[in-house]
Amino acid sequence: MVSEAVAAVPDRRAVAAERSRILLTLLADVDRLAERGVAAIRAEIPAYAAQDDERFGADVLDQVARNYRTDLTAILEEHEVTLEDIAFVRSAAMRRARSGLALEDYIVAFRVGHSVLWDAVVEAAGETSAGHEAALSLATPLMRYDNFASSHAAHAYVEFQQYAIADADRERRDLLEHLLAGELPSEGPLLAAARAFGLGAERRMLVAVAVGAGQTPDADARVAASAAIARTGLDQARTLVVVRQAEIVAVPALGVGAGAEQVCALVEDLQARLAAQGTPLALGISTVAEGVGELPRAYAEARAALECVDEGGGVAALPRFSSFHYLALRADATAHRLTSPRVRAFLDEDRERGGVLTATIRAFADADLNLRAAADALQIHPNTAQYRVRRIEERTGLCLRRVSDLFELLVAIALDDARIPGALR
Repeated sequence: MVSEAVAAVPDRRAVAAERSRILLTLLADVDRLAERGVAAIRAEIPAYAAQDDERFGADVLDQVARNYRTDLTAILEEHEVTLEDIAFVRSAAMRRARSGLALEDYIVAFRVGHSVLWDAVVEAAGETSAGHEAALSLATPLMRYDNFASSHAAHAYVEFQQYAIADADRERRDLLEHLLAGELPSEGPLLAAARAFGLGAERRMLVAVAVGAGQTPDADARVAASAAIARTGLDQARTLVVVRQAEIVAVPALGVGAGAEQVCALVEDLQARLAAQGTPLALGISTVAEGVGELPRAYAEARAALECVDEGGGVAALPRFSSFHYLALRADATAHRLTSPRVRAFLDEDRERGGVLTATIRAFADADLNLRAAADALQIHPNTAQYRVRRIEERTGLCLRRVSDLFELLVAIALDDARIPGALR
C-alpha cells in the first residue's frame, strides 16, 4: 500500500521536466497565444472592441506578446522580474492613457490576458499527474508577474494622467487670461486650444462666473462643478472652464443659430442638478460678447450679476433681464427707503396673501392698461379685474391709469422682489 502511494506522487524531476516543457511549448507558440489574448480582451472589454485603429490593434498585440514572453522566460530561467525587464509596460500605459482608454479597462485587460495565459498552461499540461503538478507550480509565479506588471502599468498610467491634467489646466488658465484681457492667442497651442473650445476673434460668446453658495465648498467640489459646467457646451463643443481661485469662470461659445437663452437654460438646469447633489452654486451670466475684444466687459458683467444672487444660490442671467429689472436688483438701501410706507405695507400684506394684487398690477401694465386683456391673461372675469384694481387704488392711494403712479408701483414691486431671498432664480 505504501509503495502504491509513493508511486502516485510524481517524481520531482518529472514535474520539473513537465514544467520546462509547458513553458517552452508556450514560448514557441507565443505569437498565436497573444492573438488569443487580444481576441479575449476585445470580446470582454467594449472600449478595446471600439478601437478600429490598426496601429492601436497592432500595439496591443505586441504588448500582450511581450508580456507573455517576459513572464514565461523569467519563470523558465528562474529569475525575478525587474522594472528594467518590463520597461515596455510604462510606455504602453502612457499610450493607452493618451488614447483616452480608462484605467479600469486597461487593468482589466491585464487580468483577461493573464486568464488566457493560464488556460494555455492548463491546456499544455495534459492529463498526466506530473503535468498537473507542473501547472500548479506555475500558478504563483504567473500571478506574481501579473500583479507586478499591472501595478507598474497603473502607476505609469496615473502619472501620465496627472501630468496631462496639470498641463491642460495650465493651458486653460493661460488661455483664459488672454481672453479676459481681450486678446486671442495669435499662434501655438493656446490658439489651437481656443479653436477646440469653439472660440474665435469674432465669435459670439458669454461669460459665466460661479461661486459656491451656502457653506464654503472645498477644492474638490469646485473641480467637480467645473467639470459639470464644461459639459454644457453647444454645437458639440466643450466649454472653456477654469477654476480661478475661489470662482469658476466659463466662456461658452454661441454657435450659428444658437442664442444666449439656450446657454442660460442649460446653466439653470445644471445649477438645479448640482444643488440637488449637495453642491449649490451662485452663477452670474453676462450679456453676449460680440468677439474676444468684449470679453473683459462680459466678465465684469458676470461678476456684477453674481451679486444679484442670494446666499442660497441660483442663477442671475443678464440676457433674461430688462434694464429696469437689473437696476432694481442693483438698487441700494436709499432706493428701498424712497418707496412710500403705504405702498410697502400694501406689498407686504399682498405677499402674505399670495401676491394676487401684485400679479394684477403686472398684468395690467403688460396689457398696456387694457383691463379686459389683463383679465384674459389672468384668466379671470373683467369684473373681478376691475374689483382688484379698485382695491389696489384704495390701499395704495395711487391710480393705475396714471402712468407715473403705475410706474411707481412697478418700481416698488421690482425693489421688493430684489429684497426677498430666493426671488431670483
